[in-house]
Amino acid sequence: MKKLIVAVITLFLGTTAFSQEIDLGVKAGANFSNITDASGLSNKTGFQAGIFGGIKFTDKVGIQADLLYSQQGAEFDGGEFDLTYVNVPIVLKYYLVQGLNIQAGPQFGFIVDDNIKTVFGDIENQIEAEKTDVSGVVGAGYDFPFGVRLDARYNFGLTNVSKVEGSEGKNSVFSIALGYSFL
Repeated sequence: MKKLIVAVITLFLGTTAFSQEIDLGVKAGANFSNITDASGLSNKTGFQAGIFGGIKFTDKVGIQADLLYSQQGAEFDGGEFDLTYVNVPIVLKYYLVQGLNIQAGPQFGFIVDDNIKTVFGDIENQIEAEKTDVSGVVGAGYDFPFGVRLDARYNFGLTNVSKVEGSEGKNSVFSIALGYSFL
């Protein structure tokens, strides 16, 4: 019985390993970001760029991780809310039809630069951002022939952006990116 179980597991792992498709490439795109639960803020446009790697386990299921430099934040009349992160989204990709996929998973962000200041009359306040950010990611993508990839994602923040006590603002980012897979 033990030999049969070992044989089945070996067969399963062997066929899974050979059926995997590895994906590695670069991507760049635009971010349209805002901070939720804060009044008087409007969308800020920034960019994102980085690398991605993924594995397609079957014709329908894969996983992809990105390492992205990402400009985020919001705009408002009373100051600046510029945030720059290194984001690591890890998404499960489910392929509906050839090339078309839906994506969902977590994203972990690490602040690289924060420039948050408010101006009220002659008083200027510098505010410090949290060093990390955790978000949820949902989106859709299409894998074109010849390695071209297109992704549209929405990242909804799960953690507060600012270290200010009582602040409830979270990242809210819609992004669209074009990528190229080398493999």
